[in-house]
Amino acid sequence: MSDDAPTIPYWHLWTDADGVSHQTKCALTHFEMKAMGAGAAPQWQGSRTHDGMTVMVTVQPVGWVGEWHENPRPQWIIPLSGRWFVESMDGTRVEMGAGEISFGEDQNTTKTNGRTGHKSGTIGDQPAVLMVVQFDSPPTVGQPCRFA
Repeated sequence: MSDDAPTIPYWHLWTDADGVSHQTKCALTHFEMKAMGAGAAPQWQGSRTHDGMTVMVTVQPVGWVGEWHENPRPQWIIPLSGRWFVESMDGTRVEMGAGEISFGEDQNTTKTNGRTGHKSGTIGDQPAVLMVVQFDSPPTVGQPCRFA
């Protein structure tokens, strides 16, 4: 077993102080080797977030496009199968597939040139199956890569 703690990349869709959304490549790096419970073998565990949360799976059909909108809540989005894209107001477009993680936190954007929040949609000839974990807590502003 390796003694090197893992690094897990994720994209953070965030809003700056001017109300413009951006995407920044971040990484989860704070891991500790410990057991999940009594009798379990140790494994790398990341920081825990204690918050009321909603967990759901959503399926975006082939050809689905969500025109400019904000995420309803700060939320982790974990593609399980298929591919999808997210385009932020600054023009950055990120394409993701199974296991590529995104944290959507583009609330409080200001409509600029017909854009607010982000645009997203499926890529290819398969639906995009996404697990979504929404936080009950309010979003942050101007804090890219707030999870480590």
